[in-house]
Amino acid sequence: MFVLNPVLSRDSVLVGYFSLCQLRLINDAQFPWFVLVPQRNNVTEIYQLSNEDRLKLLSESCLLAEVLNDAFSATKLNIAAIGNHVPQLHVHHIVRYASDACWPAPVWGRLDAIPYTDENLAKILQKIQLRLSDVLTLPSDGAERCF
Repeated sequence: MFVLNPVLSRDSVLVGYFSLCQLRLINDAQFPWFVLVPQRNNVTEIYQLSNEDRLKLLSESCLLAEVLNDAFSATKLNIAAIGNHVPQLHVHHIVRYASDACWPAPVWGRLDAIPYTDENLAKILQKIQLRLSDVLTLPSDGAERCF
């Protein structure tokens, strides 16, 4: 059974499930910031995935990037698998704007997070879930829904 790192669980909300990855939203309203987490235990690096899972991860990442660019009209998308603080493999997808508070620097460690309000959380989840409705399985009623 797949086990999510407790830091990822604490800092994000489940958006839904692709065939390989959980899609999660980081609880920082300053940036539309999503994370793909391959549902494989004991994997810290992309090369540790099977060839089939690597292709799935790339496909899911590219699809998410296209949707985020379309949904948020990004200046730039920052996509990265860092893992220095949370070793479980996860791939960040951060929508960036030339007008955001950290531009052009990376967002990591720059600003304290500003949590989403319930209303804004519902809006962003609906926006993404609707655009991915053909490929994303939504959480069941009993699954986590808010921070």
